[in-house]
Amino acid sequence: MSDPMGKMEAAGGLAVTTGVDVNAAVERLRTEGIPAKVAAKDATLWGPEAEEEAAIRLGWVDTFVKSKELVAPLAKLRAELHEQGVDHIALAGMGGSSLAPEVISRTLDLGISILDTTDPGQILAELGEDALRRTAVVVSSKSGSTVETDSQRRAFEKAFEGIGITEHAGRFVFVTDPGSALEALATKQGSHLFLADATVGGRYSALTAFGLVPTALAGADIAELIDQAEAFAATIGSEGDDPAVVLGAVIAAKPTITIADDGTGVVGLGDWAEQLIAESLGKDGKGTLPVVLEGPAAAGARGSDRVYATVGGSSTGLPSSGSSLAMPDVVVNGPLGAQFLAWELATAYAGYLIGIDPFNQPNVTESKNNTNRILADGLPDERPHAVDGSVEIYGSHAETVAGALGELLTNADNETAYIAVMAYLDRIDDAEVAKLRAELAERTGAPVTWGWGPRFLHSTGQFHKGGRPTGVFLQLTGEVDDDLDIPGREYTFAGLQAAQAAGDRQALESRERPLVRLHLTDRKRGINQLLHAVRELS
Repeated sequence: MSDPMGKMEAAGGLAVTTGVDVNAAVERLRTEGIPAKVAAKDATLWGPEAEEEAAIRLGWVDTFVKSKELVAPLAKLRAELHEQGVDHIALAGMGGSSLAPEVISRTLDLGISILDTTDPGQILAELGEDALRRTAVVVSSKSGSTVETDSQRRAFEKAFEGIGITEHAGRFVFVTDPGSALEALATKQGSHLFLADATVGGRYSALTAFGLVPTALAGADIAELIDQAEAFAATIGSEGDDPAVVLGAVIAAKPTITIADDGTGVVGLGDWAEQLIAESLGKDGKGTLPVVLEGPAAAGARGSDRVYATVGGSSTGLPSSGSSLAMPDVVVNGPLGAQFLAWELATAYAGYLIGIDPFNQPNVTESKNNTNRILADGLPDERPHAVDGSVEIYGSHAETVAGALGELLTNADNETAYIAVMAYLDRIDDAEVAKLRAELAERTGAPVTWGWGPRFLHSTGQFHKGGRPTGVFLQLTGEVDDDLDIPGREYTFAGLQAAQAAGDRQALESRERPLVRLHLTDRKRGINQLLHAVRELS
């Protein structure tokens, strides 16, 4: 067991403490001057093939400077919305457009509704008349063409009209890159518009308009977040302590990093870091797999193939665990603004150490393309191998749910495998099913990740296709009781959700990845059945 007291570096308000032996990697980064080169936005660091992309994707290093321009207009808009009786923010966005706002919202208890889903039940829950009358919708998409976000926008427009708010342009706030179709739409209909920094990729966009617009409108002090990042930025490449260098070396040290909140003030950073690390490093058949844990020392936290990290806002640098055996391998403590920049820097450093371009995402569009084809041609004709109670079994020879889960664990019984659970369900009403991750982790030595679909397609989906080819996949889908039309489209939200699940299955099956699908014909009963079945396994 490593001793977290072995190495500690603190600067700019943030401390990284670890007992993992990363001295050689840290020395390499410092000797080769990598932090200073990143600060100078040197696009050549990750090799000639990465240079063109890196040249237009390094704005995140100091984007917080430009973000200061957002503080005053956002404060003004928030006051205007309050005068109109609007005191709730719903965010329609995916991936980098939703994950950073979610962390800020959870940490500061802002209560933003994050709609990174196509599940009709989860969307319908936001469209009730009482909620709508006090809601403004932030529509956030870098490309301006994200199908989930566009679909949600259309649903909100129709819902506003349905309660008599026909002049609803002022209820929409658009966040997008300059020149996108979303910018044109906002301008045409007279909605509020904030343009993001086009030199920052989505997963590095926490401190741009994507992270700051919805949270400022919900009441966050974004000036404080920016100040925290600016204070930490002063440590980049310094001759003194450089916590991000240590963290980058830790991320690159093992095949897997497990991440948990330590309970000292930062909430949910692991979900954001998961996308950052998985999309940045999961390619070329290699990379570091991030696993988000339910809490400190959760099932699957430790293993010889992984580094166990905790994240918090405490300035002490170490959690109060009471036992050295319960200590994590690395502790990252500091304010949220500094955390965002530190993890972004660390991921770029880890990409350099591993030999991976941290800015491209070559496999993200495959599932999207499959989805579009299925929406045009229709769902594939699939028949279950077996039906057990409220669960249909696909892709397995087993006759029972317990047998299918057992088969999954057998496929994961090797030193390099990981299990990915992908749930195309309602992450609010069906939240109980997420207990399956820990249950599976307790019964196997493999790392087990959890992803809500289609949210994970904008996160770990890149790693599933482009990372190390040792994943074993469990896809969960569910029957829809109340569907919702998408205005202007020939498909519904349930149809889009089903097409996304099928498209992702096709992407994984084309790579011959082990894949079992369990379809819940009754969601509540099916979830209970799943959890009961996994607990029966030895």
